Amino acid sequence: MNVRNAIETYRGHTVPHFRLMDSRNRWFALSGVVIVLSILGLSVRGLNLSIDFKGGAKLEYLAHTPVTADEVSRLLAANGHADAEVQILNGSTVSIRTRSLTAGGAASSPTAPSSSSPSATPSPSATSSPTSSPTSSPSATSSPSPTSAAVSSSDAALLQALARQAGIPTSEINRTDIGPTWGGQISRKAVQGLIVVLLGIGLYIGVRFEPKMAAGAMIALVHDVTITAGIYALVGREVTPATVIAILTILGFSLYDTVVIYDKIRENAAAPGMVAKLGYAEVVNRSLNQVLMRSVNTSLVVLLPIASLLFFGGETLKDFAFAMFIGVTTGAYSSIFIAAPILTMLRGREERARVPARARGQAPAPARSRAALEERVAETAGAAATASKAAATRTTARTGASGGRPRPKSKRKPPAKRKRR
Repeated sequence: MNVRNAIETYRGHTVPHFRLMDSRNRWFALSGVVIVLSILGLSVRGLNLSIDFKGGAKLEYLAHTPVTADEVSRLLAANGHADAEVQILNGSTVSIRTRSLTAGGAASSPTAPSSSSPSATPSPSATSSPTSSPTSSPSATSSPSPTSAAVSSSDAALLQALARQAGIPTSEINRTDIGPTWGGQISRKAVQGLIVVLLGIGLYIGVRFEPKMAAGAMIALVHDVTITAGIYALVGREVTPATVIAILTILGFSLYDTVVIYDKIRENAAAPGMVAKLGYAEVVNRSLNQVLMRSVNTSLVVLLPIASLLFFGGETLKDFAFAMFIGVTTGAYSSIFIAAPILTMLRGREERARVPARARGQAPAPARSRAALEERVAETAGAAATASKAAATRTTARTGASGGRPRPKSKRKPPAKRKRR
């Protein structure tokens, strides 16, 4: 294929003729290797869950003295919080996510907003004077005062160091403790949502198309989720609620691409003459070639803005963009190289199971030995050679009979010579 034909094929002006179904074992082997690596990553390294899942503390304050994320990270590491996540928002607002700062955990902190509700936020009264009495007012009691007795001495020193670095009093640091109970609720809700989505998708495809297509789509979706989660575990990237949203979005995109391919297969397989002439596997291969460039172009259009968010977006968007980039790429691959071949395998087993059922009323053919079969083949070849020799003899006889006769001479007189004057 030259460059011009490649461009025409990419633009959809010509249909490619790739033998995708013939190499389905290679696609299965490739996916199997990646899935095994993903499972190893999940079982050995595990997912790096954020504080939204395992609990922790969130600190936010407005820095009067300009600071950078590296300076804040070095200060946190010096005070025993080397794994803290630091973000600078709007140029001057510092956001820190780290482990819990309470002496006995987030659940034991009477001032932690998460002790009553997971969605609680720090009260505006957190900026009040740190010398206020704990029983002065209800609002003062519920405010996340960083100098409360629930904070350990080392963490209180950390808050004072952050305040000195930012040029603010310690009372202006808003602290929100998130307990592990909230993280457990998020995890359960995510798993429940994933199960409901898979069941709904399977039911829709089974009713809209056929159950075998629903089985292929389910296997492709599990393939996408497993690989995405495994890559997260292998690279050690933090799993946030944005990651969960991205995974659910991935399922929708992968389903869209799979439905487009299945619809084309159903349209071509609706012609009985095509299936009888080419076979179901060849019909699937032709359908894939017809929608291949459409799937590739759709995936590229989606991946370009995701890549821009991944490389040029903020830290908050990078977790979402990373999951989307991996998931969209995997979904485009699985729709073509996993869902369609699995459908072909299921239909092939069904066709093989129907042949013995049709032949049950017929008497079984007598078994023949190999020598008998070779003798029969030799007899057939000898008869064919004899017939061919006889036909050649008849043709030679006719040619010889016609060639033995003398050819009569022409009776036409030669032209008379002109007399010269």
